[in-house]
Amino acid sequence: MMWKLIIALLVAYAGWRLWNDALGAKPKRRAIPTSEPIDAAAARRLLGVDRAADEPTIRAAHRRLMAEAHPDRGGSADEARALNAARDLLLGQAA
Repeated sequence: MMWKLIIALLVAYAGWRLWNDALGAKPKRRAIPTSEPIDAAAARRLLGVDRAADEPTIRAAHRRLMAEAHPDRGGSADEARALNAARDLLLGQAA
């Protein structure tokens, strides 16, 4: 009877660990520069777009990265600010 209790506790513990690991695991974020001035090359690196990226590509990259970096989603205000600055700089140059 005692061994059944021990096995049940071990199974429950293993399930609890798996559940917490699945909920707590977040993808690693790339380092986002916090300095205010940003040049076009750094903005392209930050958004992960190439030199020939058009407006829809820039907006899609910004949207994808902002989904992870937004303060309401667990990111920081500095990350969101840097992504917005990069998007604005690249779209300002494209226009």
